[in-house]
Amino acid sequence: MSEEQQPNQLNIEITEEMAEGTYANLAIITHSNSEFIIDFVSVMPGTPKSKVKSRIIFTPMHAKRFMKAIKENVERFEAANGPIQDMEQVEVPFNFGGPTAQA
Repeated sequence: MSEEQQPNQLNIEITEEMAEGTYANLAIITHSNSEFIIDFVSVMPGTPKSKVKSRIIFTPMHAKRFMKAIKENVERFEAANGPIQDMEQVEVPFNFGGPTAQA
């Protein structure tokens, strides 16, 4: 173990491809008695079918830890940048503000 690395410290690596990320604008959450499943989907206007881009499966304990981490990070973001407008307050047109596409 190097002098710089602390005991119990994680060394996490990420590939370039993974670091680019995947865009999702919808999350579908389901659960059973032993796991929470979050499917991340990219829904595009005028497209009748969308695909799941990523699926994450959590234990209930990790799902709760994730929920707390998201809440804490949203609070930090809002403290620095102001309130995030809630989706219930935003009226998103189905054409996303652009002209209706035709083939």
